[in-house]
Amino acid sequence: MRRLPKLERNVFYLGLVSLFTDFSTEMIYPLLPLFLSVTLGVDKAFIGVIEGVAESAASILKVFSGWLSDRLQRRRLLVGIGYSLSTFAKPLFAISHSGVHVLAIRMTDRIGKGIRTAPRDALIADSSPTQQRGRSFGFHRAMDTLGAVFGPLTAFILLPLFGNDYRTIFWLSLVPGIVAVLIILFLVRERKASASVKTEELTSRLLPRDFKVFVIIAAIFTLGNSSDAFLILRAQSLGIALGLIPLLWMFFNVIYSSTSIPGGMLSDRIGRRRTIVLALLVYSLIYFGFANAGRALHIWMLFGAYGLYYGLSEGVMRAYVADLVSVQFRATAYGVFHTAVGVAAFPASIIMGALWQFKGARIAFSFGAALALAAALLFLTLFRKKEEG
Repeated sequence: MRRLPKLERNVFYLGLVSLFTDFSTEMIYPLLPLFLSVTLGVDKAFIGVIEGVAESAASILKVFSGWLSDRLQRRRLLVGIGYSLSTFAKPLFAISHSGVHVLAIRMTDRIGKGIRTAPRDALIADSSPTQQRGRSFGFHRAMDTLGAVFGPLTAFILLPLFGNDYRTIFWLSLVPGIVAVLIILFLVRERKASASVKTEELTSRLLPRDFKVFVIIAAIFTLGNSSDAFLILRAQSLGIALGLIPLLWMFFNVIYSSTSIPGGMLSDRIGRRRTIVLALLVYSLIYFGFANAGRALHIWMLFGAYGLYYGLSEGVMRAYVADLVSVQFRATAYGVFHTAVGVAAFPASIIMGALWQFKGARIAFSFGAALALAAALLFLTLFRKKEEG
């Protein structure tokens, strides 16, 4: 059997950074919709506003931080600033007493993500040989998601010990976040891949046709890809007990983590295009399932399938951006991609919240399923049949 090549240093340590950051985040995330709806009395429509604004308000920073990273060739600095801001913002949920407070903290956390995402993805791509790029991004998503397994599991264990006190869990989430920041400071290295980008070059050379088509289709899909908070609320509405919500989220992340590396390697072998289309079709089936689910058992099965979708899509889409754009514009391209997705995420969660509030869960989830199917068909019909794997 052929031995797999060793991962690059930066890929490994950035994977650890994401592991500990998601450990921190996912101690909070599966509890936050319930904290909002049960403890603070926020309705589903406003939860949609919170999630939409949080995901979109900082989107412009992804373009700016990506461009700045290419311009200065200082990816590690921006990665460190972004992770630090999120790490120290999230525990402040513990002192929030209204939906507005939660909105402000979510926005700060997402601003940190907006600063770090494009430079981090570019640093991973810079550190990875082309023929291993899918595997490298798959490894990164697997580590990220492994942290998302530990987070809910820790919350599940700690919640009864602290009398189901959400606020204590929010404070404790600071610990793994600090570990992530220390890894960036002491173990991640800068990697200069090319000459810096000049401002006048951006409009003339950045966006090849295939990249534009990919970004447009990703944005269309995202209009139906609302916050995962609604999946948690759907689980609760079908009888999943509060104490089992962290375990349900952990189950999703176990599947996601275990399929991310195989998903990336599959894209290296059969091509990103085929893998992405497959992922979109899987997503459509899952959301139709959420629309029609009637029992708690269905929810467990759908969350497992949702983990498979993420394993096939997240790392592969990031690797695809690097395939489509020349190296000197890589971080800027990641910024454009993540911004388009982030801007589309704002109306997505608002639409989902409004549809559920006024038309019911079946219509809301069917809308998401239909857009995913449309995106898959657009990808097949509009995209050039150029395979890179």
